[in-house]
Amino acid sequence: MIFISSILLLIELVFAAILGLYLYNTAKGPQYNRVAIDRESKKEMEKLNKLRHIHLTEPLAEKTRPQSLKEIVGQEEGIKALKAALCGPNPQHVLIYGPPGVGKTAAARLVLEEAKANPFSPFKADAKFVEMDATTLRFDERGIADPLMGSVHDPIYQGAGPLGIAGIPQPKPGAVTRAHGGILFIDEIGELHPVQMNKLLKVLEDRKVFLESAYYNSEDTNIPRHIHDIFQNGLPADFRLVGATTRSSEEIPPALRSRCVEVYFRELTRGEVATIAENAAKKGGFELQEGGADLISRYAANGREAVNMVQLAGGLAITEGRSAITLEDIEWVINNGHYNPRPDIKVKDKPQVGCVNGLAVYGPGLGALMEIEVTAKSVSKGSGRVKVTGIIDEEEICNQNRRVKRKSAVSDSIENVMTVLKNVFSIDLADYDVHVNFPGGIPVDGPSAGIAITTAVYSAVLNRPVDNWVAMTGEISIRGEVKPVGGVVTKINAAKDAGVKKVIIPHENFQETFAHMEGIEVMPVKDIREVIKAAIKDDVPEDREKVIHFNTQLKTVKN
Repeated sequence: MIFISSILLLIELVFAAILGLYLYNTAKGPQYNRVAIDRESKKEMEKLNKLRHIHLTEPLAEKTRPQSLKEIVGQEEGIKALKAALCGPNPQHVLIYGPPGVGKTAAARLVLEEAKANPFSPFKADAKFVEMDATTLRFDERGIADPLMGSVHDPIYQGAGPLGIAGIPQPKPGAVTRAHGGILFIDEIGELHPVQMNKLLKVLEDRKVFLESAYYNSEDTNIPRHIHDIFQNGLPADFRLVGATTRSSEEIPPALRSRCVEVYFRELTRGEVATIAENAAKKGGFELQEGGADLISRYAANGREAVNMVQLAGGLAITEGRSAITLEDIEWVINNGHYNPRPDIKVKDKPQVGCVNGLAVYGPGLGALMEIEVTAKSVSKGSGRVKVTGIIDEEEICNQNRRVKRKSAVSDSIENVMTVLKNVFSIDLADYDVHVNFPGGIPVDGPSAGIAITTAVYSAVLNRPVDNWVAMTGEISIRGEVKPVGGVVTKINAAKDAGVKKVIIPHENFQETFAHMEGIEVMPVKDIREVIKAAIKDDVPEDREKVIHFNTQLKTVKN
């Protein structure tokens, strides 16, 4: 009996020891885990600090980044509009159009700093500038991850933490909330996913963002009060949107455009690109050989390209033990980078028959002088032909799932020209072989080239030179009326840069500011007769009979 009691006591002691060890390990486990976590965290922090102590030299692109609005070259008008939209007591949402590398992002960031200094501005001293890139902005359709709008960490997902274990969904604010009270800048906003675009428009209307979760229960008392508040009242998102894009305004959703002030940044001129190149060389500690900045400006389309070219040419010079960038260095960069020369057509030195300076827009804020040349040869009555080169004869239009081919707008414009010349000036192109050419490879907007084509054909048929200091843009109706066109400001600036002294534009496009432009005369017209009088070097006969007589004489001389 004593033996059995001893065995039972021994068993109880063993079980007590096992239970004690279990309880001891259970109590020690979290502490041990914490120690292990702290030890591992210490190792990682040491690695992180070691990495942070490694610094490369500052890239030239960062050194040349504008630190004030005065350092942004060539965008005075765009910055003025941006300040008007953001620096007042009622700042607006803004869309900035313009080619890459002209300072859109830098201008938006610096304008916010200027707005903070305005006592009437609602932007406070701590207003944030939150920058996103629409080309890399991705989201999960289930709402698990959305860096723009915010997301909800539902309790079923690993890593939900103590609240997740308790079955509580956890809202995570996105960029629209982080930008609350400041500016949300979205670069390349035209690339934003349509779903995100629609969500963003809703936030702009409500000035708050609502998050949803199937795991949220408004009657659950275990859910903390702040999470109830977020789901019921939304997260604050009262900011001003500044979207930048290299697309044209027609490619941006109308719903977004209607909520924003539109600001246009223009293409930099060659002189402005040269200035940026000189500043980059100076900040990089390089000596630029005379003519180097001008050579760079012939190939760099924007400031960013100019800085990159200086940096690469400077790197070549340093590797060869030189501090000066030579023209040979720049030429090597141009050839190695396969840079193409900028469209840089200048006015001719003297008037020519059949040659007219047209004007074209080939991108947001991008304009250029466009040569139009025409030859005309008298042939037997009614056997003439009109040939057009330098453009496509057909264009394809895609509309959802439909693809339609139609005659190009230029072909339609030339047919209008034929009608105008016959009805207004009694010139029948059926009696001539006419060749209309658009050299230079610049895309031609048919309607806006109407009056230029008319003038060139008129000049070629009557063998009368066109004023080489005049450029023109405008659509022509079959009755000879000059109709309004788009991109007039861009075209006028392009004409001025090309050395044009007078620009002829439709009367309906004329603005009072054009009357005060320096270095160029802007002439509004309503009728093709006004265009001919202003552009053709000789006096134009006033009445139809004199035109017919002159044309008959010209044919007699040719025959």
